[in-house]
Amino acid sequence: MAVMDSLWLPRSTCGADCLPAAPDRHVSRLIVAKRIAVTGAVLLFAALSVPVLALLPQRGLIRAQRALARSVLAGLGIKHCATGRIPQSGALLVANHVSWLDVIVILAHAPARLLAKREVRSWPLIGRLAATLGTVFVDRSRPKSLPSTVAEVRRNIAAGGVVAVFPEGTTWCGRMGGTFRPAMFQAAVDAGVPVVPVRLTFAQSGVVTTVAAFIGDETLLASLKRVLAARDLSISLRAHPKLHPAACDSHPHAHTHSRRVLARAATAVVAA
Repeated sequence: MAVMDSLWLPRSTCGADCLPAAPDRHVSRLIVAKRIAVTGAVLLFAALSVPVLALLPQRGLIRAQRALARSVLAGLGIKHCATGRIPQSGALLVANHVSWLDVIVILAHAPARLLAKREVRSWPLIGRLAATLGTVFVDRSRPKSLPSTVAEVRRNIAAGGVVAVFPEGTTWCGRMGGTFRPAMFQAAVDAGVPVVPVRLTFAQSGVVTTVAAFIGDETLLASLKRVLAARDLSISLRAHPKLHPAACDSHPHAHTHSRRVLARAATAVVAA
């Protein structure tokens, strides 16, 4: 279960003990160097393309972000696949959270905007690119900003967009997971659009692995080094059937009830 440091800052019980002690499925230093060079070139190209991306219509932007995400995964030597019906419009996509790679694989398969913590906006290169791709930023240090963030997500999905969120609020190792917090489900309730639960699974040579997990006090660099050296790493995205908000009624707590039911149902589906 998650440990709550504050209302907005849950932290999982996963730590270094969840990571492989001594990964035996790793590639040579030459391949690691090649992955660094290719991935770096892709990211540099993406950063230089921001002015052009900003001018693209929505369909063009979605095609571009899909191509960029798939290029990053290819550069890292990661195989990926998707099953199930991925929403193309008007939906809230909710996924389990294991790694920084979650964002990339979702963008590689779904026409989605992302919900990300505010700090991402200030990251070199990545922050500007994320903003250009329409990311919704949330300030977790200011709980009072929650209604406005939910409203922004609602506007996006009500207008026919797809927004992807990680309702666990933190990352887990992949073998264990947390519960989905209900706050963002309110956007789907208010917009009257379905929730699509998504399960992300990481494997090496077909065996579930925690090698790509980004957990505890670990640095992004340490996680990146493991990913760069991992052999036969693959990520599968499984979109489960839609969950529909309960019909609104006159009960004063109908929306609260609905979002909590949706969150519990989505948690159960993804964990199954």
